Amino acid sequence: MRPPAPDPNTSTKTARQGHLAEHVARPSRHADPAVEILDTPNLGDRSYVVHAGGRAVVVDPQRDVDRVLAVVEEHGLGVDQVLETHLHNDYVTGGLELARMLRADYVVPALAQVAYDRTPAADDDTFHTGDLAWRVLHTPGHTPHHVSYAVSVDGEDKAVFTGGSLLLGSVGRPDLVAPELTERLAHDQWRSARRLAAELDSAAAVHPTHGFGSFCSATPTTGEASSMGDQRVANPVLVQAEDDYVRELLAGLDAYPAYYRHMAPINAAGPAPVDLSPPPLARADEVARRLASGEWVVDLRARRVHAAGHLPGSLSFEGTGNAVTYLGWLIPWGSPLTLLGDDPDVLDAVQRDLARIGIDRPAAASAGGPAAWGGERLTETTPVTDFVGLAAAQRERDDVVVLDLRRRLEWEEAHLDGAVLLPLHELPEHLDEVPDGELWVHCESGFRAAMGASLLRRAGRDVVLVDDEFGRAADAGLALVRKGS
Repeated sequence: MRPPAPDPNTSTKTARQGHLAEHVARPSRHADPAVEILDTPNLGDRSYVVHAGGRAVVVDPQRDVDRVLAVVEEHGLGVDQVLETHLHNDYVTGGLELARMLRADYVVPALAQVAYDRTPAADDDTFHTGDLAWRVLHTPGHTPHHVSYAVSVDGEDKAVFTGGSLLLGSVGRPDLVAPELTERLAHDQWRSARRLAAELDSAAAVHPTHGFGSFCSATPTTGEASSMGDQRVANPVLVQAEDDYVRELLAGLDAYPAYYRHMAPINAAGPAPVDLSPPPLARADEVARRLASGEWVVDLRARRVHAAGHLPGSLSFEGTGNAVTYLGWLIPWGSPLTLLGDDPDVLDAVQRDLARIGIDRPAAASAGGPAAWGGERLTETTPVTDFVGLAAAQRERDDVVVLDLRRRLEWEEAHLDGAVLLPLHELPEHLDEVPDGELWVHCESGFRAAMGASLLRRAGRDVVLVDDEFGRAADAGLALVRKGS
């Protein structure tokens, strides 16, 4: 890392503090940085390309680096550094490969243990890219080694890239590293957020990596854009006392995807380059063989289309939704995966999403439609209803078994009276504990319920899919048990 030229009249630290005190009144002599945002909505994350004067820095890139390369080419940029805020727990990084391709410095937190050469980023390190000055701030909490990167122009803070530290209205969860570290990291997270708020100007834009639907967020986030000044008054971590905040933070942590445990080790070892070439074609005889052997054959069509007619034993993961999180969560790690769909673009998108979490190259895939997958074997159906239909069934029968596949915190807020809780992510390991009888399966919207219903069907159970919004259950006449009641 190249330090800036020191002020001959003062220490570097004092000079920086002077800039922080003065920069509200000091006009910038250079252009503000442009921030190109690369959203990954199905994982709830963002990557960034930050540039000024033709020189750029990339922050927390996803594994599919072609998206970054397209931005770099579009703006005619030279990339000097590729930055990581931490070893990510929810996706495989593209940073190592991108830095190699662009001959850029690969900047990784100094305290992170990795198996490849990198430029270590330690607290208070500084470097320049064109007119942009970058400062490293050690912000432990999401991980012990986590850092944030503050960027300034002419001494004026313009933005801070906070990774999994300070999120918009929340913070990154502290329980992904090791159970014995969770409470300590929760306290670290509070202090790190306070440091960012104390050292950065109110006008500085806050750009987190997580918090746009990611399970790395400790609590739900708010908004799509924010400044440090906004966060000071709106983010609970900057409003509440430390012990109160930590207590509430820990009490609100819920389950997170099982594939997370594989992400940091992959990122520490150095991910292989991504391969998004088409997988082998899944022909009918091969699909039949894979189904017969118990492999995961996943149908990406709309859940009601799957319910109306599907290959027995195939699993419903609606590809236009957030299929990747739940596929990665539920499938035994390393198992062969066959993808079926009626839209080649959906197949391509799901393959890309899977590569982002380290599930490389489906064993086979087909967008040929049901006739190509098995023809006459496409005979199984799953009954579908809504909460009105469930209420009617409960009035007419006394043997209706309602299975709630939501997570425990959702259940605690409100659930159907008499329902049985079995979170979807626990279902594969607890199929033998599911109550006897026909199962009426629901979640918050029907999306997860369709996945669970197909897993139960594959296990030989009789299932009715309740495809409806949970918020309509009370209006349908169903009795709810609410938190605190």
